Amino acid sequence: MARQYILNKQGSANESPETPSQHDPREHQLAILEALADGVDPFTTEELPHESIYQHAKVLRALQSAIAALKKQHEKASQREKLPAKAGKPWDDEEDTRLLEAFDGGTSPKELSEIHGRTLGAIQSRLTKKGRLQ
Repeated sequence: MARQYILNKQGSANESPETPSQHDPREHQLAILEALADGVDPFTTEELPHESIYQHAKVLRALQSAIAALKKQHEKASQREKLPAKAGKPWDDEEDTRLLEAFDGGTSPKELSEIHGRTLGAIQSRLTKKGRLQ
């Protein structure tokens, strides 16, 4: 019943105001889990009763594990968002040709990384593979 109430309550007028970071569902989920682990109702901010199931050691350990996993997942997603657009994507013949022509024309690997939307390491690796760098 409580689970259904929380699921139905998402986006309702009675829900506590969102902080800017809670627009990201991962941040919102993390805030809820951290509040429960701290013994606080995530919607009213009232302290949970000491006999609450959320105060049980096994439940607290499970919440802490979930918090750690969600933080790790959020960190990985943040790192992926910082990568260039084509990071990790396969190279095609046309892109190889443009890369080699630009490099042979004097364009630096740093500039090439920006032009091709790839990491500097990817550019250097590709130039090494194609025999332009050692």
